[in-house]
Order: sequence, then C-alpha cells, then structure tokens
Amino acid sequence: MKKGFTLLEMVVVVIIVSILLLLTIPNVSKVITSVDSKACKALTKVVDAAIVQFRLDYGSDPNSLTDLVNGGYLESDQTKCSSGNNLSIVDGHCVIN
Repeated sequence: MKKGFTLLEMVVVVIIVSILLLLTIPNVSKVITSVDSKACKALTKVVDAAIVQFRLDYGSDPNSLTDLVNGGYLESDQTKCSSGNNLSIVDGHCVIN
C-alpha cells in the first residue's frame, strides 16, 4: 500500500491555507498603517522636545528642522515620517504636513 496524500486532501489543504491568507493579509495592512501613524505622532513629540531644547539653548525658536539637524538636536532622518509625510515647525511646534 502506498503512503501519501490524495489529490482531494491536497486540494482541501490548499483551500484552507488560501482562506487563512485572505483573512490575514487585510489585517496586516491595517496594522502597518496604524503603526506608521503612531510612529509619526511619536516623532513629532521627539521634534517638539528638540525644539524646547533649542529654545533653552538659544533663547528663540528654530526657523526650520534644518536648524535642529545642524545644531545636533536631531538626526537628518528624523525630519520625515516613515509614512513619507514631511514634518515642519509652525508656531514653535512640530506639525505633520
């Protein structure tokens, strides 16, 4: 007697795996979007803290994020969110464009 799976058993397994993938993929994309949004909000808080430090050191607000990067308060990759949104300084606070 040969041991192995029949064609019908293989089809059932493929169908079950396909259904699981169809249920999982949309949820993963929603989570990624949520993570990007939360990461961008957290980055604005980091930039706000850098603005406060700059204000304490120089007595005035920075004109742009470039001032914070050049002053060593931020890294150059901290001027843009991972989602692609740019950050800027408006009225002494970081905002997402």
